[in-house]
Amino acid sequence: MFATCTEEFVFVPSDTSDELINDLEVSLGVKGVRTSVGGSSVVGSLLGGNSNGIIAAGFILEKEIRRIRKHTKASRLSGGLNTAGNLILSNDTAALVHPDLSDKVIGVIKKTLGVEVKKGTIGGLKTVGMAGIATNKGILVHPKTSSGELAVLEELFDLPVDIGTINFGSPLVGSGVLANSKGYVVGEETTGPEITRVEDTLGYE
Repeated sequence: MFATCTEEFVFVPSDTSDELINDLEVSLGVKGVRTSVGGSSVVGSLLGGNSNGIIAAGFILEKEIRRIRKHTKASRLSGGLNTAGNLILSNDTAALVHPDLSDKVIGVIKKTLGVEVKKGTIGGLKTVGMAGIATNKGILVHPKTSSGELAVLEELFDLPVDIGTINFGSPLVGSGVLANSKGYVVGEETTGPEITRVEDTLGYE
């Protein structure tokens, strides 16, 4: 929840230590970018995106979005639903989003991320960004994801999809994993079997 990453960048809170940023840069093969969103440090919940761009919560400050735009395209969400990181599950080819988002907002997401966008749920949850993690190699989702939801994900992303947990049993895998096609970082309470599932599903050799 504290950070979000793409293939090129990891966005972290402004007060993140140099040591932690360095660890994330090495693990994910990215450049670290310090920011806040509306003054908040829960960057992972408030930013979502891919290699083409970033979607930010509507209350992001002008100076904050300018900082992000130095590195990549960025747009704001409008309307009541705007915790972008929780609402969007995306990689570089597709995005599954909260089913209550308006057509206008979905248009912004399509344009900014440059991908096909579909509304849906994961494990019955509308906050699909919390319930799953997607890279360009695979997708790991909430253990209660239905067969119908899995089929939608497989068709939309055209990637292998599997269920799992993180941080010693948490079903909200999207809130406990940072991942791209080059590497991943998980919460320290994550067990060996959970890590194995992450590695197998997201395609790490």
